[in-house]
Amino acid sequence: MGEDYYKKIFAKNLKYYMNLNNKSQIDIINDLNINKSAISTWCNGTRLPRMDKVDMLAKYFNINRSDLIEEHSTDSEQYYLNEDARDMAQFMYENPEYKVLFDASRKVKKEDIEFVKQMLDRFRQD
Repeated sequence: MGEDYYKKIFAKNLKYYMNLNNKSQIDIINDLNINKSAISTWCNGTRLPRMDKVDMLAKYFNINRSDLIEEHSTDSEQYYLNEDARDMAQFMYENPEYKVLFDASRKVKKEDIEFVKQMLDRFRQD
């Protein structure tokens, strides 16, 4: 595969993580002191950054270098087969402050979970 292929993969992944983290090109320029034309060429897939810049971006987004430079699975190859489980996992990823609820639920008995569910169901009915 040629360099153009890798440029497109990097651009796609960079835009994905920018969107996921609600970051614009201007944010990256200001936060990382990156040249405006450099970030523009990376996003439009006309140039690849040097590895030190890839590492800087990976650290910025709190991801691995491979998340930016490698092609990732398509929608047909998803980790979660159940759509509800996938949506909940994405919610937990985007809202880590709710992780405590998941952690707490793993440490209680099934009867306790059912009791809390019944309480929440009652709130919904009001």
